[in-house]
Amino acid sequence: MSGTGPALVVVGPPASGKSTVGAAVAQALGLPFRDTDADVEAQTGTTVADLFVQQGEPHFRALEEQAVARAMAEHDGVLALGGGAVTSAATRERLVAHGRAGRAVVWLDVDVTSAAKRVGLSRDRPLLAVNPRAMLRTMLETRAPLYAEVATATVVTSARPVEDVVADVLTAVGAGTP
Repeated sequence: MSGTGPALVVVGPPASGKSTVGAAVAQALGLPFRDTDADVEAQTGTTVADLFVQQGEPHFRALEEQAVARAMAEHDGVLALGGGAVTSAATRERLVAHGRAGRAVVWLDVDVTSAAKRVGLSRDRPLLAVNPRAMLRTMLETRAPLYAEVATATVVTSARPVEDVVADVLTAVGAGTP
């Protein structure tokens, strides 16, 4: 697989399960897992939440775009992108090209109620710090067309056990069930 990019890219809004499901799918497939938010944190030595507060969203998005480009070029396993990565036109172009090349881009879709329950009062999600339910609703509405643009498959995660979501992702990418 080397040189062809990730076997699977997982996209979706905050609290859709990208990291949890992505890691479980990677394990089921015997592939390495990588998360671009973790890449940005490793590069900067600080958390995504602190980057938002200290440097602002535009600075974080620029770092995120670079992290996605690197990961798409270097990683051949399962790759989870941050929820807002699809707001970058360059990232969307990469993802669409990835799908056209026959590689999987799975959108983990989640409803507002399920996402709000998962987020709770987390301080690790800076865009959801004030009125999380309203922010999630707006985010889901504005980003849904972007996720749809890049996805080769969609799996709903709302109110579902991780194991069921993982099985559906494996089926969606033609790998059966674990």
